[in-house]
Amino acid sequence: MNAIWTAFFTIAAGFLFAEPLAAAPISFHKEISPILRRSCNGCHHPGKLKGNLDLTTYDAFRKGGKHGPAFKPGAPKESLVIEEISGEEPSMPADGAPLSASEVTLFERWIKEGAKNDTPAGFASPTAPALYPSAPAIPALAFSPDGSLLAVAAHHEIILHKADGSAIAARLSGDAARIESFAFSPDGKYLAAVGGSPSLFGEVQILEMPSGKPRKSFKFGRDSLFGVNWSPDQQRLIFGSAERAVRVIAAADGKELFKFENHLDWSFGAAFTTNGQRFVSGGRDRALKLVDLGKKQFLEDANRPNEPITCLVRHPSLDQIAYGGAQGSVFLYKMTEHADRTAAEKDANRIRSFDRVPVTATAIAFNADGSLLAVGSATGEGRIFRTENGARVATLKEIEGPLFALAFHPKLPQIAAGGFDGKLRLFNTTNGALITTFSPVPLKTPGKFATGPKETKK
Repeated sequence: MNAIWTAFFTIAAGFLFAEPLAAAPISFHKEISPILRRSCNGCHHPGKLKGNLDLTTYDAFRKGGKHGPAFKPGAPKESLVIEEISGEEPSMPADGAPLSASEVTLFERWIKEGAKNDTPAGFASPTAPALYPSAPAIPALAFSPDGSLLAVAAHHEIILHKADGSAIAARLSGDAARIESFAFSPDGKYLAAVGGSPSLFGEVQILEMPSGKPRKSFKFGRDSLFGVNWSPDQQRLIFGSAERAVRVIAAADGKELFKFENHLDWSFGAAFTTNGQRFVSGGRDRALKLVDLGKKQFLEDANRPNEPITCLVRHPSLDQIAYGGAQGSVFLYKMTEHADRTAAEKDANRIRSFDRVPVTATAIAFNADGSLLAVGSATGEGRIFRTENGARVATLKEIEGPLFALAFHPKLPQIAAGGFDGKLRLFNTTNGALITTFSPVPLKTPGKFATGPKETKK
């Protein structure tokens, strides 16, 4: 046997008979804390101490709540947290999905290893700043049905403005780093917001109106949620996600009623039909999926897939859905099955197309009666079309950078627009004239927006 083969067998034997490598210890900061933020902090944070328990820091977690310390280092079987999160019907989390078996095992191993705190010095959970150094991008907007309030998404918070931008009515902190979508309930009593912290959790928040008092918070999955809508009876919510799933949940307790996983890529939203018995969802896999909720059955693709769907909205009173695409296309479709098996080749459900917007369509909205459709683009330009014939009514300019959010005022000929530059603008919907521009967040330096060297003074 030559020297090369001798060396090979020596190394191979070493691998075969070596002691198995010890598993790396469980990290509180990297493995335990993200689970707490996703599934537990919605009910156990300084602003909402359910059971007098705060789970936002290691020290608060160890201290526990009204039932005593949450864990005993080295003794998982004697630790209250293990009792609460394990078993066939775990007590916690009270809202949302239970922890997986592997996640429970992580907690058990961490406690058995001594429940050490490896949080880096100076690290703190992100929170909304009292004053912003510059205005952050605006990913979501919504007017209340009575037109009195305008909800604006900011960093780790929802800001309720008076609809004319004259004052902030309330600031509402949450765990989600970014809110992606708002929907007021049809009666205006509640505001649903979805978003999340990418790669950590998706979050649904439900707030009472007009006070903005937090009512419910639910965590789902490990990534952001998009495109929330209420059912006509206000009992359910539907939304898409970066994990490709579309969920229907009970608004009262967050119970997952249906999880649709037929999308092949991110789903940017979904909407119920007017009777609440079906829904249509869309996303980056190009398809509008039509689903029967009663049968919990996928029916078919309602459209002929053309390009990734980047934004969608249902008509306020008709079973029609409008969407914008990654190449700037804008379409209006029926929310129904094709007339026959060959109709898919004819795109039979398409009602009409609208003028293509520059680059990618990034925001879309109907006005209160559905007569107008607004679409925003990645270039910052917004367009308002007449729904019945596709004619362009107005063009929204003055916007610097991508336009992420559009919302029609329910009673006035106005539309709110927000995007990358952090400025909130109100336009006249009849001619596209700019009415006012303001920062939706309190700034350390008034008039400072998130546009780098292109700072502007209000």
